[in-house]
Amino acid sequence: MTTRATVDAFLAQRRLAFAGVSRNPLDFSRSLFREFRRRGYDAVPVNPQVAEIDGIPCYPAISAIPQPVEAAILLTRADVTDGVVEDCARAGVRQIWLYRAGGNGAVTPAAERFCREHEIAVVAGECPFMFFPDTGWFHRLHGCWRKLRGRYPN
Repeated sequence: MTTRATVDAFLAQRRLAFAGVSRNPLDFSRSLFREFRRRGYDAVPVNPQVAEIDGIPCYPAISAIPQPVEAAILLTRADVTDGVVEDCARAGVRQIWLYRAGGNGAVTPAAERFCREHEIAVVAGECPFMFFPDTGWFHRLHGCWRKLRGRYPN
C-alpha cells in the first residue's frame, strides 16, 4: 500500500526517468512529462521507439541513460512493466512510480512484489498531479474524491 511518505520521498527526487512516455504530443504521458519539467525536475524520457521527446534525447531503456537517475515513473503497459522494473533495479533506481490512468496501467502484482523483494520504494497506481502543490482544479477534485472514498495515501 502506498503511503504519503513514499509519495513525498519520490517527489523530492529531482532527476527522474519517464519510461513509456508517448511519441504522441497530445498523450497524457506527455502532459505529465512536461509538467514535471515545468516544475524544475530533470525528466529523462525513455521509449525504445523514439530518439527524442520535446527536443530532449530519449533512451531505449533506463539502464541506457548515461547519467544515473534517482527515480523512475513508469507509464508503460502492464505487459512490459515487469521488465522495465527489473531494468530499473539493474540501473540502481531505488524509487519507482507505477502510473495507472485506467485499467491496470503500469501496475502489476509482479512488479510490486519485485520492488518489495528488492527494497525499492514503490508508488502504485496514483496520479502525481494530485500531489503537486498549486495543481489544477481537476486534480484537486480527484484527490478530494479519493480522500472521501478512503483511497488517498495517508
